[in-house]
Amino acid sequence: MHEHGETGSTPQEAPQRKGFMLVLSSPSGAGKTSLARKLLEVESDIAPSISVTTRSRRPTETDGVDYWFVTPEQFTAMRDRGELLEWANVFGNLYGTPKMPVEQTLEAGSDVLFDIDWQGGAQLRKAAPHDVVCVFILPPSAEALRHRLRSRATESPEVIEKRLAGAPHEIDAWQDYQYVIVNDDFDQSLANLRAILRAERLRRERQTRLPEFVAQLQQEL
Repeated sequence: MHEHGETGSTPQEAPQRKGFMLVLSSPSGAGKTSLARKLLEVESDIAPSISVTTRSRRPTETDGVDYWFVTPEQFTAMRDRGELLEWANVFGNLYGTPKMPVEQTLEAGSDVLFDIDWQGGAQLRKAAPHDVVCVFILPPSAEALRHRLRSRATESPEVIEKRLAGAPHEIDAWQDYQYVIVNDDFDQSLANLRAILRAERLRRERQTRLPEFVAQLQQEL
């Protein structure tokens, strides 16, 4: 006599899921870009959203990998044609997210990681409230934020001071985010971020074949 689960019937197909947009935002220097890069290294089924920007390329950046670097005229044309999911003016530079690559990745059942500021996060939440998970990264202290920004060798002192001056306003957006991580210890922050990713993937509404899976399960019992 067979025990339950040993009837010889065809194994059920595991529930498939719908991809979502994981948004990371923070004041400049809080460490969100480092966390985003490491998350992409250690997690599967998640792809980076590569933004277009009008700012100058830093020596460590690669066009088409870190950003797509475009002229203001090219950016404006993309925006006006409705090709951007969101866009923002950040310290005089334009940033935006091309729509088509994101939609294709989500439809394939993978997630998309966004390293964007609070303005872009707000636009995405408004455009797709059920498909966006937002995490705000805070520095452990004001001194740590100042040190991280001033130790950058990729920006001029004027730009760094402008970022520091804008930090209080950027931090104000924390209350609009579903999750908040204080980035004191990088490894712990990464572990927390991975926990959020895994939990959100298990949400009932994201598992698109779950009703059929449960119905078949009940029928076979």
